[in-house]
Amino acid sequence: MKPITINMFDEAGPFCENKDKAKKLRTNIIIPAISQEKEVIIDFAKVEGATQSFIHALTAEPIRDFGDKAYNNLIFSNCNKDIMTVIDIVYEYLQES
Repeated sequence: MKPITINMFDEAGPFCENKDKAKKLRTNIIIPAISQEKEVIIDFAKVEGATQSFIHALTAEPIRDFGDKAYNNLIFSNCNKDIMTVIDIVYEYLQES
């Protein structure tokens, strides 16, 4: 199955902070794809940063609902160090809760 790619720069701009935008992507793209066991590539090319609340809004529900299926099928690409740190923080929090 061909993965679905979300270009975060096109969807949310150079700094991903709009939780409503994250919710829309989660509801309309991520959850349906994960439920069909498709890979979702979340591409952060050209994005300078992202808030913890944005990443949480984007990923928490699919991870809670689908567990390992979401962990295995959500792929983050072209993340700078700051974005990767935020993703790691959110993932650690979700694993603890």
